[in-house]
Amino acid sequence: MGAMPHDLPEWVAELTDPRRAETLDELADRLVPLAEHAIDVSRRLQAQLNELNDPFKREALYGRVERLKARVGEALDEITAEIAASGEERLQRVWADWAERAEPGDRGERERELKRMLDRDIVPALSRRQQDVAERVAERTSAALEDATQTLLTRVEELARTVTDLIHDVLPLAREGLALASRISTLSSRARKAGRGPIPDELKDAGAETSHVFDEAVARLELEWAALGARSASVRAALRGAEESAFSRVTEEMTRCVEELAPEHVKALNEAEARARVLFGEPSKG
Repeated sequence: MGAMPHDLPEWVAELTDPRRAETLDELADRLVPLAEHAIDVSRRLQAQLNELNDPFKREALYGRVERLKARVGEALDEITAEIAASGEERLQRVWADWAERAEPGDRGERERELKRMLDRDIVPALSRRQQDVAERVAERTSAALEDATQTLLTRVEELARTVTDLIHDVLPLAREGLALASRISTLSSRARKAGRGPIPDELKDAGAETSHVFDEAVARLELEWAALGARSASVRAALRGAEESAFSRVTEEMTRCVEELAPEHVKALNEAEARARVLFGEPSKG
C-alpha cells in the first residue's frame, strides 16, 4: 500500500524512536522529543478539561441567567411598545379622518381644543387600560421566567455533575503523561551520564520498554483528547439548547397571554376610538 497523504516522513521515526538508537548519545537524543511529546499531549488534555469546565463556573452560570433575563426583557419591551402604539394608531386614525373633513378655517384653535379634550377624556382611560394589559403580560412573563430559569439551572447542574465525573476520570490520564515524561527524562539523563559509544543491554532494554509504554500511553491520551473534543462540542450544544429552550418557554407564555388578552384590548381600543369620534363630531364607525 502507498503512504497515506498525512503519514510523516520516514526520518521522523528514525530520529525519535529510541529503539533505533545505536549509541548512547543517539538514545539520549531520541528520548528528549518523547518526553516533550508526552508533556504536550498531557497539557493539551488538561487545557481541554479546563475548557470543558469553564461553562459551569459561577460567572458563566450568572452570565447565562442574566442573558436570559435580558432577552426576555427586550421581548417584553417590544410587546409593551406594540400595546402603546396600537392606541396611538387608533387616535391618529381619528385625527386623520377629521383633518380630511376640516375646513382650513377649522384649524388652529379647533385643533388645540380637540387635543385638550382627547387628553382629558380619552387618553387617560385608554392609557390605564393599556397599562393594565401590559402589567398582566409582565406578571405572566415574570412567573414564566422564574420557572424557565429554574429549569435551566437544574439542567445545567445535571450536566455539570456529568462533566465533573468525566474530568475526574480523565485527569489521572493527563497526570500519567506528565509522570511518563519525567521517567523518560530521567532515562535520557542516565544515557548521557553513561558516556559515549554502544548502548549497554540494560539501557537498551530500558529504552525499548519506555518506548513501548510511551506508544501505549500517548495513544490513550490522543484518543481521549479526540473524544473530549467531541464531548466538549456536545456539552456546548446542550448548554446552548437549554438556554434557547428556556427563552422559548417564556416567549410562548407571553404570546399565549397576549392572545388571551387581545379581545379585551381590542374592545378597549374600539371604545376609545368611538368616544374620540363623538368628540370630533362624527358618528362612530361601527
